[in-house]
Amino acid sequence: MAINLAEIIILCLIADYLFKKIHIPGLVGMLFVGVLLGPSVTQLIHPSTLAVAADLRLIALIIILLRAGLELRRDTLHKVGTRALLLSFFPALCEAVVITLLGPSFLGLSTLESAILGSILAAVSPAVVVPMMVKFQHEKRGTAKGIPTLLLAASSIDDVVVIVGYSVLIGIYTGGSVNVAWSIASIPLSIIIGTLAGLGVGTLMYLLFDRYSPRATKKAMTIIGISIITVSVGNQLEAHHIPFAALIAVMSLAYIFVEKREHSAHQVSLKLEKIWVFCEIILFSLVGASVDVQVAVRAGLAGAALILIGLAGRSIGTYTCLIGSQFSHKERIFIVIAYLPKATVQAAIGAAPLMAMKSNGMDSAPGQIILAVAVLSIILTAAPGAFAISRAGAALLEVES
Repeated sequence: MAINLAEIIILCLIADYLFKKIHIPGLVGMLFVGVLLGPSVTQLIHPSTLAVAADLRLIALIIILLRAGLELRRDTLHKVGTRALLLSFFPALCEAVVITLLGPSFLGLSTLESAILGSILAAVSPAVVVPMMVKFQHEKRGTAKGIPTLLLAASSIDDVVVIVGYSVLIGIYTGGSVNVAWSIASIPLSIIIGTLAGLGVGTLMYLLFDRYSPRATKKAMTIIGISIITVSVGNQLEAHHIPFAALIAVMSLAYIFVEKREHSAHQVSLKLEKIWVFCEIILFSLVGASVDVQVAVRAGLAGAALILIGLAGRSIGTYTCLIGSQFSHKERIFIVIAYLPKATVQAAIGAAPLMAMKSNGMDSAPGQIILAVAVLSIILTAAPGAFAISRAGAALLEVES
C-alpha cells in the first residue's frame, strides 16, 4: 500500500502542477487521477488502499473542516446566520422535489424510489466546496460580506439535513419502523448537540494547552486526534439513534479555539495548511477512485438530463434564499454556482439503497439505477463544479482591501 500511495501522490502532484498551468484548480486533476487509477478504468489502485479509502477520506475531510472552523468569526456568522440556515435546507429540498416528480418518467422509478434518489443527489459536497472557500478566505475574496463563511456553514448543515431525509425514506421503503416526527426533530437536535459537544471539547482542549504549552505541531496533531475521536463517538451515537452532527462538532471545536486563543489558533492553522497538501491528494484521488465509470454510463442521457434539471431546481432555490440579502447580483450568481458540486455524500451512500434492497430480498433494479445516477452526478458536477467555482470566484467576488 505504501508504494501505491507514493504513486498516487506523485501523479497527483504532477496533475496539480499541469492543471494549474492551464488555470484549472489542481483538485480537478487529482480527481481525474483517481478516476484513471481506480477500479473502473486501469485498476492500478491496490485493493489494500481501497480497503482503507473511506477512513483516509474521512481524515482528510476532518482536516479541511478544522481549517474551515479556524476561519470562522463570530461577527461574520451573525451577519450570515439567517441566510446560512435557509441555504442549509431549501435548495436541497427544491432539487429533491424536482427529482422526485420527474424520476418516474425519466428513469421508470416509483415516486418513493425517486425521492430516495433525490435525497442522495440533493447534498452539496463539502469535499469540493470547503477547500475552495478556505482558499477564498485566505485571498480575502468575498470576505467583506462573509460569502465564504456563509457557504462553509450552510454546506456542512446541508449534509445533515439530506442524510436524515434519506434515512427516513429508505426506512419507509424497506418496511422498517420509522418515527418521522422524531427524524425531523433530530435535524435541529443533531446540529445543537454537535455544536455544543464541539464547543465543550474545544474549550477543554485550549485549557489543556494553556496548562502544558505544547508546540504548535503537537497542538495540531492533538486537535486532529481529538477530532477523529469526536467523529467516531458521534457515529456510535448515531448508530444508537442519538442525533449528533459530527462534522459540525469538528468545525465548532476549531471555532471556539480561534475565538478564545486566536494567536495559538493561527499557529495551528499554519500547521494544518501544510498537512492539507497531503490530505488534499488523498481526499480527491480517492473520491475519484470511488467513481465507477461503467455504472455511470448505464444511467445514460436520461440520468444526465434528470441531474441537470435537478440542478436547475436547486439553483432557483439557492437564488430564492438570497432575495432581499445584501449580496449583489454577481455575488448571488457565485453562491448559486458554488452550491452545485456533488461528491462526498453521493460517494458515501450512493450504493446504500442497492445494498438495502438486496438485504431485504427486494428487486435490486431500482437500486442499480440510483447508484448509476449518483455516480454520474459526481462525474458531471465535481470537477466541472470546482473549475466553475474557481473561475466564478475570480470574476464575481471582490477582494477585501
